[in-house]
Amino acid sequence: MHTFLISPAGNHAGLTSASVGIVHALDRLGMRVGFFKPISQSYDEDHNDLSSEYVQAISSIQPPDPIPMEMAREWIVTGRSNDLLEEIVSRYAEAAREADVIIVEGLQASSQHAYLNALNPKIARALNADVILVSSCNAMDASQLNQHLETAGEAFGGTTHILGAILNRVKPSELVGNQLDTPDSIRLANQHITRMCSCLRDGKLKLIGVVPHRDSLQSYRVSDLVNSLDAKVIHLGEAKQRRVTEIHLCARDISHLSHVFTAGALIVTPADRSDVIIGSAYAALKGIQLAGLVLTGDLSAEAEVLEFCMEGFRSGLPVLQVATTSFITAQNLTHISPEIPADDTPRIKQLVGHIARNIDINWLEQHCKAPPRSHLSPPAFRYLINQKARSMPKRIVLPEGNEPRTLKAASICHRRKIALPVLIGNPDQIRSTASRNGIDLPDDIEIINPENFRGRYVDQLVEIRKHKGISADQASSMLEDDIYLATMMLATGDVDGLVSGAVHSTSDTIRPALQLIGTAADSKGVSSVFFMCLPEQVLVYGDCAVNLDPTPEMLADIAAQSTASATAFGIDPKVAMISYSTLGSGSGADVEKVIAATAIVRGKHPDIKIDGPLQYDAASNMKVARTKAPNSDVAGQATVFIFPDLNTGNTTYKAVQRSANVVSVGPILQGLAKPVNDLSRGAEVDDIVFTIAITSIQAQ
Repeated sequence: MHTFLISPAGNHAGLTSASVGIVHALDRLGMRVGFFKPISQSYDEDHNDLSSEYVQAISSIQPPDPIPMEMAREWIVTGRSNDLLEEIVSRYAEAAREADVIIVEGLQASSQHAYLNALNPKIARALNADVILVSSCNAMDASQLNQHLETAGEAFGGTTHILGAILNRVKPSELVGNQLDTPDSIRLANQHITRMCSCLRDGKLKLIGVVPHRDSLQSYRVSDLVNSLDAKVIHLGEAKQRRVTEIHLCARDISHLSHVFTAGALIVTPADRSDVIIGSAYAALKGIQLAGLVLTGDLSAEAEVLEFCMEGFRSGLPVLQVATTSFITAQNLTHISPEIPADDTPRIKQLVGHIARNIDINWLEQHCKAPPRSHLSPPAFRYLINQKARSMPKRIVLPEGNEPRTLKAASICHRRKIALPVLIGNPDQIRSTASRNGIDLPDDIEIINPENFRGRYVDQLVEIRKHKGISADQASSMLEDDIYLATMMLATGDVDGLVSGAVHSTSDTIRPALQLIGTAADSKGVSSVFFMCLPEQVLVYGDCAVNLDPTPEMLADIAAQSTASATAFGIDPKVAMISYSTLGSGSGADVEKVIAATAIVRGKHPDIKIDGPLQYDAASNMKVARTKAPNSDVAGQATVFIFPDLNTGNTTYKAVQRSANVVSVGPILQGLAKPVNDLSRGAEVDDIVFTIAITSIQAQ
């Protein structure tokens, strides 16, 4: 599925008309189109966003509701931008449910909401969207337009990250030509602009359309003035059909005003100017389709005059009364919102049809036929984890029940229904710790007092460890350790998964699991992965926490386990076996190990897309890959990185985590018969929440 984010390059670009016009054009081609506006906006910030209503007016598409602006602002100012992006991904998923292509209308910054400038690139990355800029090039020469587009592209990492641009509301100029009134003149303008602007000429981005300005598309209905002018309706007439094409402020004698009585004219005159009122009624009787008559001032028109003119009014002429003076009324008319009311379907259809006719829809259609990028963004990853966990929440035991971060995470998981946390510890101490740390622990969260449970598992522990000849007393002693108690609960099926490590070492978590649960039948051992949440996508790193120096067979097993983990969490696995050598550029025992492991994976799992040995830059950077591994299906686009030993893996993950300031989720353990996961002792609450959610998914 392809996603297009339509983003404004400057103000007054016609963002909504361009977005809805593209929807209309693709819909006419028979494509299954979805539409999504992430955050509600309006030209008048006191009113609701109309984008989704426009889409519904011209199609059968039912877009999801945008996030209210105030809610978005609150999340941002309270440091919850990740939650905002996750909610955007959630609503986007609703729009994408039955679509082949999604049009996402970006955000237009304003004086009140300048922070929105930074959101469009984040939304594009979160939704893995191609970006199309919309701009008006009026009063710009070629160099200015080129700079304008280059500057707009910088927010997205440069114009190389922009798919194309649409120039909207374009008026004749030296750049575009003196005429834009025929398809040929518009086509020539497109070609000329492309030749003159280097960012278009050099293929950095495609000029998708040149959409001429049309005055007729700005014509609002007389009925649209009632609320805008706070007007009283004297005679409704055809107010919902008649459109204003020109405005005449009539203060002179009627003998000088005959030229103003033309079709589409809105006559604005003081209410005591009976001659102008009668003249307007007479023009209406003659069949002149005036737009309407607006009576101004604090006086009311004479009842006898209105009655005398009623026959002319009944021909369809709308008549409104306002309390403001003619001068103020004329000023107010210049500030009428350019937004089209949602019920003005004819004007909406006319506008989007005009957009659709002037964009290269065939080029967009061909682009949609190409395979989309398969990156999974961090917000999409978070959303996917939460959705999968909520679909079947499992009982996850937390042996560090008195640790504040763990308590906070357990509370969040319980309230979000992404797991059923089971806390081990003295209930009074746990609730006291929660209270001291400002944690609102739910009343119905499960807390197990270990003193009441240890004895239940003594005989079972003796049975599991009978090959070691342990006694009941030794089993009782082992169960004094809450991690052993929690692991026995998992081994016997009383819980579905275990998360520990906030205050314990990795070995403290893994050792009981190996002793009491053991490895899965198809696994050679236990390994780990980290989900590295880079700005644009989530990558899988393995093994960075468990195996010191794996053999080729174990390294192959780690690759297979990591591939399965990537697939389980929505990441398209392209596996790079990392080394200091790329496909034979170097030699040595360490390189030979990676070569052997790669061969084992290919032999046992021919369906896995894998290559190696690859240096990290060749695996991750397409430009480097073209030089070092031009024939590789993995190089330059790897999503799963398998490191040859613990020293390399752990060092790399920490270097990327700290220097790039990215979130790393893990270590997530692989290869055990039942899900057990370890936490970093520096884990934040969010890290623990996602580890619990992942463990719950592993248990499904």
